[in-house]
Amino acid sequence: MPIEIDDIQFDWVQAELILDHEVDRGDSDGPSVQRIQEWLTLNGLAVVVDRQFGPATEYAVRRFQSYRDLPKTGVVDAATFAELTRPLLRSLAPPSTPPSSFSSAVVAAARQHRREQPREIGGSNLGPWVRVYMDGRDGLDRPWCAGFACFMVRQAAWHAGIPEPIPNQVGCDQLSADAMATGRFISGTDVDAGATPLEAIPRGSFFVQRRAPDDWNHVGIVISAMDRVMETIEGNTNDGGSREGHEVCRRIRGLKDKDFITLQPRSG
Repeated sequence: MPIEIDDIQFDWVQAELILDHEVDRGDSDGPSVQRIQEWLTLNGLAVVVDRQFGPATEYAVRRFQSYRDLPKTGVVDAATFAELTRPLLRSLAPPSTPPSSFSSAVVAAARQHRREQPREIGGSNLGPWVRVYMDGRDGLDRPWCAGFACFMVRQAAWHAGIPEPIPNQVGCDQLSADAMATGRFISGTDVDAGATPLEAIPRGSFFVQRRAPDDWNHVGIVISAMDRVMETIEGNTNDGGSREGHEVCRRIRGLKDKDFITLQPRSG
């Protein structure tokens, strides 16, 4: 189901989708040019993200306009920018099939984002996708795995018209502390010992990678868990499973050194 920019309830996300004036060669309006260069690169036309609209950026814009059957002006107007940012708008749309539960809605949102291949642009923890997941901020000190997982919950709650069931956090330790305080934390040690069955971890829950007691350094969304393994969708990772990668990936992981966070308090 399509969505309009005005429908989006997150102002920092709207800002990534709106170009308030036409931009062309010679323009040095840093933030606008930066976003254009980022989205050109994300669309397969890699240019240097230097905030200067030079001949390389103009050439890339013309190529992009040609691919999209737009007038080949080399000028980025509202229509060209809308096409550049179309992947982000698609990722924010409500699921085409109504989810059967809130947890399923979180999984549907994660799958929808992954299809659009979110990744960093311009350096570590930089780019429009990172800013979407991190409340409009990016930078070297902004690892975004928790931001990604929490944004999937926020998006699902927005489309469901309900309050967000967990506090939004951008750090794994705070996510885990919140979960412990609200009865949503499942110890991986209990799972290993059989005290908590794996089936008690519903899809849409978070896993958190335990580095030491009271110290967690990566988080992702559990798509399914069975036979001592789980399927996940994670932000800020890569094909090697890094906790400080550059993209959103689907992975299969073992349960070693993992704890879990459910979206609702556990009964009993």
